[in-house]
Amino acid sequence: MTTQNIPAPGPGQPAAPLGAQPVLTAPGSMGRAADAPALLRFLTELGEWSARRRAELDELDPDSLDPEPWTPAELALRDDLVLAMGLWQSVRSRADDLHRTWDSGRVGVVEREQMTALIWGRLDTGTGAGTLSLLEAARLCDTLTASLQSRLNHDPDATDVLRRRRALRAALVRCEDLASALAATDETDGPSTADQVADLVRRLGVVTSQSERGADVAGRLAELEIDVARAERDLIVALSAHQQLARDRGRALRLRTALASSEPAVHDLADRTRAEIADPPRLAVPDVTRLGDPPTDRAGLDSYTARLGRAEQALAQAREAFSAPLRQRASLRYSLRTATERSLANGRAETATAQAALEEATAAVEATPCDLALAAALVEQYEIVTRDLPRPVRPAHGAAS
Repeated sequence: MTTQNIPAPGPGQPAAPLGAQPVLTAPGSMGRAADAPALLRFLTELGEWSARRRAELDELDPDSLDPEPWTPAELALRDDLVLAMGLWQSVRSRADDLHRTWDSGRVGVVEREQMTALIWGRLDTGTGAGTLSLLEAARLCDTLTASLQSRLNHDPDATDVLRRRRALRAALVRCEDLASALAATDETDGPSTADQVADLVRRLGVVTSQSERGADVAGRLAELEIDVARAERDLIVALSAHQQLARDRGRALRLRTALASSEPAVHDLADRTRAEIADPPRLAVPDVTRLGDPPTDRAGLDSYTARLGRAEQALAQAREAFSAPLRQRASLRYSLRTATERSLANGRAETATAQAALEEATAAVEATPCDLALAAALVEQYEIVTRDLPRPVRPAHGAAS
């Protein structure tokens, strides 16, 4: 990770242009812990990014720029500013978690794995943008900040057309990468996102050509910056949503496969219970394979996941319902065997009553199908007739006869 260190601007000092600022690069990868030096460099750069971006967002406060009433178009700026602040806060909160885990460098393999998971894991921004990674949230915040700086910049002398064109080219390269990743999902609807990005590239070429001929392109450039920022934002959100959809679909497919593999065992259990137990549970075993493959759209997948959850509950209920009678029969056999051993020890086994009760209880427990209620009553009867007799009370020593 090689990025230059740019200090945060001081009070009253203008922020560095977004196009000249370093881009955060995450160390390590999901499932592989980064080394301590790389984590320290990332924490340093993340802190610099946080301070710099907060200073820029503070300067973009619409209320401090213009006390006059806002038009409906200008009021729309507030939404983007709130979104940018929300993204910054999400990144800052994750940075605080990283610093707590870092603990001034006292980290081992477990802590470094935790930090790498925090860097590459998803975070809920709470802004309506869905779940994003740390770098995606920071990049989206950068894009919104650049757009707001352009739209709220009323000073003609501050316009740097060359820098803005360079920043637009970098943003369009990111848009092309995002559009390619999104197209690979084969789930896009409507106009191709690649065509939309290509149109933005064409418009930047027109603006560049006009600027090189000396035309005033400030208005066209500002409009293009807004459209590019919106396109990159929409692409990041769309790609994140599709990636989340793919992960959810994979989990649903794995759960369906696991349930389908366990279903034959439940069918065998139900057949055994119906054969060995009189009056078995009147319950059907669900057929998970009838659900088919998980859908590829969000609404269909959510509905499929709900049906899959109900099938999982029904399968667990069937497993418990059909295994309970077999467990009860096994428990009755154990109780009968224990009572028989006790009767042999206390001498009650040889009585005619005990022998008759044992024959009845054994026949009821071993009968197929087994009437559990009758078997339980006969085992209890055998336990009663073979229990220990009370010992006679001896007179006290020396008592009168």
